[in-house]
Amino acid sequence: MNRIVVIGAGQAGASLVAKLRMLGFAGEITLIGAEPVPPYQRPPLSKAYLLGEMTLERLFLRPESFYADQGITLRLGQPVSAIDPVARTVTLGGELLEYDALALTTGSLPRHLPALIGGDLPGVHVVRALADVDAMAPEFQPGRRVVIVGGGYIGLEAAAVAAKKGLDVTVLEMAPRILQRVAAPETSDAIRALHQAHGVKILEATGLERIEGTSRVEGVSLSDGRRLAADFVIAGIGILPDTALAEAAGLEIENGIRTDAQGRTSDPHIWAAGDCASFPWRGAQLRLESVQNAIDQAELVAANMLGAGKDYAPVPWFWSDQYDLKLQIAGLNTGYDRVVLREADARSHWYFAGGKFLAVDALNDPRAYMVGKRLLEQGKSPEPALLADPATDLKLLLKA
Repeated sequence: MNRIVVIGAGQAGASLVAKLRMLGFAGEITLIGAEPVPPYQRPPLSKAYLLGEMTLERLFLRPESFYADQGITLRLGQPVSAIDPVARTVTLGGELLEYDALALTTGSLPRHLPALIGGDLPGVHVVRALADVDAMAPEFQPGRRVVIVGGGYIGLEAAAVAAKKGLDVTVLEMAPRILQRVAAPETSDAIRALHQAHGVKILEATGLERIEGTSRVEGVSLSDGRRLAADFVIAGIGILPDTALAEAAGLEIENGIRTDAQGRTSDPHIWAAGDCASFPWRGAQLRLESVQNAIDQAELVAANMLGAGKDYAPVPWFWSDQYDLKLQIAGLNTGYDRVVLREADARSHWYFAGGKFLAVDALNDPRAYMVGKRLLEQGKSPEPALLADPATDLKLLLKA
């Protein structure tokens, strides 16, 4: 194998090509990105970068010189238009690039509000790429009114930035509570109270009927008949795996680009990793949207492209920064039937299904996060009564 092409120059793509070189691959590596900038961190975009606390250069995962030094060809600002899995080529503009192995790290795309309800009006923004954040940054002026559609982590992080910059902020959530899809009511309650303490208005069980305006956003109409004035709108309604190239190439799609446990797609010469890829997990195809997954899965795929033959079996972890709160999550809470509250120096919520420990939400509690993650890695389930007792030394649970 002499030529590896990687499509998608985000966290997963950058991690994959670096790992290939680290593992001693000496052939040609080409990393293709649709955006005109080198691979960069996405989490700070809607936080430190939008707040003006981080420069563009500090966003970059590595200096641009790294890729040249490693003999990695960067093709930036050049989206791929097609993959031919029979000829083993990708079409880039009018050029055909041949590959021996191909990796898809195409990431995800933000969901947009429908044009029929005003989603294409100037002043409606999404939060995903550098260009999205650069486009909305001038809107963040003290006293302006922003309506954020979606009470998930994307929307709530944007709300925190807007509130810190002195804007009038309203969050709309169609579900009965914020974070309903990903967190227990206890976590939702804590984060709702945090936002309200910073002056953010949170309207739950409230849908968006229409964005009003002629030449740009002027307000929003709600499902309960109310109208709110707004200077701009942010849609934080989730993301979708970017599978268009894979679908057109005939690859199997199931909750993203379907891979086996080692990251290989339905074509033996094509691999996938990151937000765009799903892998076997407890009888289904799981897709994780996190920096941790993008790095770990991509590095494993790099090793497997070179013959390692290792299965991917992660302990997922996530985080969210809002105001002075760092929420750290270890595990997946899917199927939980009990939440154990621990209040010692800080607060954490521990998820169980029957007696099996599934996940922990740690709110400014790095010790609870670290112990919870280690317990999951060891396959241990702590005694709920011990967790709830603030006198319990969590580290002793690791030795039980």
